[in-house]
Amino acid sequence: MNTDKKIPKLCLVSSSGGHWEQLQKLKPLIEKYDGFLVTEKTQFKADAKYLMLQTDLKDKLMIPKMIVNTGRTLKIWIKEKPDFVITTGTMVAYPFYILSVIFKKKFVYIETFGRADMPTVAGRMMEKHSDLFIVQWETQKKYYKKAIYGGCLY
Repeated sequence: MNTDKKIPKLCLVSSSGGHWEQLQKLKPLIEKYDGFLVTEKTQFKADAKYLMLQTDLKDKLMIPKMIVNTGRTLKIWIKEKPDFVITTGTMVAYPFYILSVIFKKKFVYIETFGRADMPTVAGRMMEKHSDLFIVQWETQKKYYKKAIYGGCLY
């Protein structure tokens, strides 16, 4: 019997701020398995292996920044070869989401704790191909077909 099971490689990715604070609660997964963290470069130091350009839907330079981030994501993907992508959102995670769909890797989306009473754009975009879609508020379940209540990360 072969006992050499492959340890799954995890990619934990999120934007900066509250999304990043929530994702930090999953850091023990990287210690238990194998993995890396990705977030946006800001004025605050982030304990992530990879830093991306910071952007959001209201940013006038969002499209060029997303093109740059997509190129960086491809390089990271080729180098790291993740089996799972886990995110708390938002736009910085989108290229990782697309690659997880293309390469048939597991994608886990955790809806932000900050939105108890309405869905997010990122959540609506990424729910369709999520293998696991977790909400942190029971009230969020009504906005998503695939949502399961997982409790609060804090």
